[in-house]
Amino acid sequence: MTARPTETPRGASWPFVSVVLPCRNEEAYIGSCLESILAQDYPPDRMEVLVVDGASEDRTRAIVDEWSRRDARVRLLENPKRIVPTGLNLAIREARGDVVARIDAHTTFAPDYLRQGVLALRRTGAANVGGPMVARGGGPVGDAIAAALNSPFGAGAYFHYGTEEREVDTVYLGMWPRRVFEEVGLFDEELVRNQDDEFNYRLRKAGGRIFLVPTMRSSYQNRRDLRSLARQFYEYGFWKVRVCQKHPRQMSWRHFVPPALVLALASPALSWGVPPLGWLGLGGWAAYLAALGGMTASIRRRAGAVGSFRWLPLALAVMHTAWGVGFLVGAVRFAGLWLGEEPVPPRLATDVPGGAVRDRRSTSFGGEGCTW
Repeated sequence: MTARPTETPRGASWPFVSVVLPCRNEEAYIGSCLESILAQDYPPDRMEVLVVDGASEDRTRAIVDEWSRRDARVRLLENPKRIVPTGLNLAIREARGDVVARIDAHTTFAPDYLRQGVLALRRTGAANVGGPMVARGGGPVGDAIAAALNSPFGAGAYFHYGTEEREVDTVYLGMWPRRVFEEVGLFDEELVRNQDDEFNYRLRKAGGRIFLVPTMRSSYQNRRDLRSLARQFYEYGFWKVRVCQKHPRQMSWRHFVPPALVLALASPALSWGVPPLGWLGLGGWAAYLAALGGMTASIRRRAGAVGSFRWLPLALAVMHTAWGVGFLVGAVRFAGLWLGEEPVPPRLATDVPGGAVRDRRSTSFGGEGCTW
């Protein structure tokens, strides 16, 4: 039996939470993910789980169907467009909750994850809260990838390595009051990747605050081979171009380091017949190899990744160069869109599915606490 929490948000009952899970071909992970969510110490009658399947070709749907027969809180929805942002938007439109919590099939969650998130929203008055993304590896290569991801040298965002609660630009997954989507809009359905990055920028631009909350604990199963890691980071870099085009003020010098690195490493081959450029390129290689050595030593000291030591430099190099190549390809692919007018992301209607009536007292960002 699931225990009821003993700590209640001051001045309010526990809000109804809609957990949304977009997925496709996740038969290896979906069961353990759902098990961890349905074992939450949050009041069982105050939550629902909406799984949005993107036309899976494996047993994902069958596994979700089995869970839904066992637990009425689980519902399966169809996502014919298959990509994450359309799945998120479908689920959010169907959600009955005052709070929306996004989860990921590759992740398992501590029993108090939802409760800690609700308490954090109440305590901080934030528009979005999320916990650290703690990668768990698996095998020598997978462990090396996890160690790289759990460091400032891999993906770079604070939620990959942060241990203190603080206001941030973005978080892993996320938990929002429903009103956020009514006021800011839903996820941008063009963005196959980086849709959370773009949404969180719009949220902060509208005055919303985002907090990393270390007590929201989870464990993420990262990629365990270099080929799938390269594809993942290539797509991150590719779609980052569109985020920058939609929100030029979001651009930072950090976004241009990986593509600059790729060009520097490629310069010896590109500078055939121009010896000075070739020597500069070789100098770039030497500098980057030295930097990889320093990063590896730092990660090893911080994470104790002794067993995966020999794979760490390669895992880091794949992340950096795949992201950089993706950004360069995206810059060419989307070159004609820099000055174009961008469509507005869809908005969430203010009515509640099922005709329920919602208390509309809370309508602004930045205040102390929240009303549900």
